[in-house]
Amino acid sequence: MSLTLIKCGGAALAKEAFVLERYIAPGAAACVVHGAGTRISAALAAAGLESTFVGGRRTTTAAALPLVRRAMREENEALCAQIGERARGLMGDEVGLEAEHLPELGQVGMLRPIVPPVLRSLLALNAVPVIAPLARGPLNVNADDAAAVLAVALRAERLVFVSDVPGVLVDGQVVAQLSEREISGLKGQLTGGIVPKLQAAVAAARAGVRVDVGATTVVA
Repeated sequence: MSLTLIKCGGAALAKEAFVLERYIAPGAAACVVHGAGTRISAALAAAGLESTFVGGRRTTTAAALPLVRRAMREENEALCAQIGERARGLMGDEVGLEAEHLPELGQVGMLRPIVPPVLRSLLALNAVPVIAPLARGPLNVNADDAAAVLAVALRAERLVFVSDVPGVLVDGQVVAQLSEREISGLKGQLTGGIVPKLQAAVAAARAGVRVDVGATTVVA
């Protein structure tokens, strides 16, 4: 089975509706991992909690975690409605995703390459799993990291990162292709969420997955 894993960022979802068929042929096998950054930041602000990031990854306190989880569920439900009847919404911690705890980021983890049985079952039925990146604990998981780990674990042919920008921008221009070596050379120019995104992209590319960050192809 040729599988495409699509990671859709919260900023992209806030900007416009998600259309699955932009990235796959109708009826083709797909799995979606989503973020919820815009919803999470709004929920934390409403509760008087600050959004903080380390190396482009969101930190999550024990007080913030219930708000993060609720925002993830709301995003999941909205995204499933946009995808349509093939979509099956999954909260990662409920279906058995596991992660290594990253205590320096609070209640955050790095996903382990373990595929829950329900995920394989849904793909076998040609459903589209739509995954909120939480792991048992619960632990919040960066959606870019989660997408890369699952793409490799599921042996996906392709991993597509969808965000609110057209691709990786260098000097204001979208770059058609970036190698791991070229990305290392750009460290001083790249900040914020693009940093974990490219780290995740390189990890998947090393494992033989074709990786597209918008219009930019990332190669190992």
